[in-house]
Amino acid sequence: MALEIRQNLKLAQTLIMTQKLQQAIKLLQLSRMELLGEIHQALETNPILEEQLSEDRTPETTPEEEDWPAFSAEQAAEEPKEDGDAKSAAEEWDWDSFLKYQQMPTPTFQEYEERETPAFENLNAQKTTLKSHLLWQLRMTDLDAEGERIATLIIGNLDSDGYLRATVDEIAAETGCDPARVEKILTLVQSLDPVGVAARDLKECLLLQLAALDAGDPLLNAIVEHHLPNLGNRNYQAIARDLKVSVEQVAQACEIIATLDPKPGRRFDAEDANYINPDVFVQKVGDDYVITLNEDGLPKLRINRFYLDAMRNPETLSDAAKQYIQKHLDNALWFIRSINQRQKTLYKVTESIVRFQREFLDHGLSHLKPLTLRQVAEDVQMHESTISRVTTSKYVHTPQGVLDLKYFFNSGINLGLGDQIASESVKEKIRQIVQSENPENPLSDQEIADILRKDDVIIARRTVAKYRGMLGVLPSSKRKKPSLRFKGLANPSAP
Repeated sequence: MALEIRQNLKLAQTLIMTQKLQQAIKLLQLSRMELLGEIHQALETNPILEEQLSEDRTPETTPEEEDWPAFSAEQAAEEPKEDGDAKSAAEEWDWDSFLKYQQMPTPTFQEYEERETPAFENLNAQKTTLKSHLLWQLRMTDLDAEGERIATLIIGNLDSDGYLRATVDEIAAETGCDPARVEKILTLVQSLDPVGVAARDLKECLLLQLAALDAGDPLLNAIVEHHLPNLGNRNYQAIARDLKVSVEQVAQACEIIATLDPKPGRRFDAEDANYINPDVFVQKVGDDYVITLNEDGLPKLRINRFYLDAMRNPETLSDAAKQYIQKHLDNALWFIRSINQRQKTLYKVTESIVRFQREFLDHGLSHLKPLTLRQVAEDVQMHESTISRVTTSKYVHTPQGVLDLKYFFNSGINLGLGDQIASESVKEKIRQIVQSENPENPLSDQEIADILRKDDVIIARRTVAKYRGMLGVLPSSKRKKPSLRFKGLANPSAP
């Protein structure tokens, strides 16, 4: 068979990832704060866009939401555009009809509640850090200039937990002082508040706190000095054997040691709490759930009237000016439509989740159902990737608390009768079982699996171990607490 070259015509649809389509997809997966950043950037770079203030709204400029056709990212992908096309992107719009019939009814966000004052958590306040707290105490001592320099260098080498991360020799070499002088100043810094600060390891930190506690029992110091690994593993028998005391005495001493703070600096340099601002509110009104998008604080966008008036008189504009305005007007309209479509998609997905997880909203975690992206995608007739993007970094306020939208999607575990239960519900069952166990005889992972099997939850021991680790629950060997019969030891509350 001879080879030959032929020319054939073929009509086919292709998906071209244009810049506008990339922008629409990007807006879907942005969090609330990231969306605010994108809007502010668009306001800075596009002169056609402007923020509509509440006092600028008039009845005749109120936008009608349905004036703009619903437009999804998937639908946009079906309209291929060539960058090298002779026609500009602006020619896709019927500008004459737009300027003739649209008297500024441009798409905007819904009206949001005005607040006279900012939220309390947004107010700035000077925070007391560990270093500033120690330097404040240092100024009240009678150290000379050299001593203050050494103490300041010691404080500057403390980490966020309050531990000294430089050796005495390194500080002595830096200051040019005798190491004995540095050791003396270090002892002074260790006497400051919080107790245990400037320690070089955990053992020294706990010993400093025991000295300040003045419990008067050498057993406490002996356990910290020689048996920290056994203490962490709750191996009270080994400690009692080595120190020749009863297990009850060791258990009581360990209860006192457990009240000490292994990281004395964390209460000063702890990270600020991040307050979650939900994207959606789900509230129960009667027997139904009402879904409300949280658009409080989102700027309302509109097209600048100056440029619209200029386009109504195109004969007064040069060709370069018309191209400039048409280009930015096209981008502005697409940006507004993309944001509106993002909000509509978020509403539809939340509405579908509420339908699937209504029992969870009514009764709590034990009624959470297994749910996949495919189920929601088929329900709202969108692609799974769209559902995944729109649920990324989004939070919903429900009667069961503020939850990540991804929280509702979880795998299922088989029940004895062929049904399934959500993995989060199984974790909750494990947590409840551990809370109700006897601390003197904690349940092993296999015993927990057997208890769940009695409730028709078929789960392996290794799966129990995995879920237990996710919950932050220690193994049974480290949860065990011996029977406390306090004999021959001073009252732990005594000074």
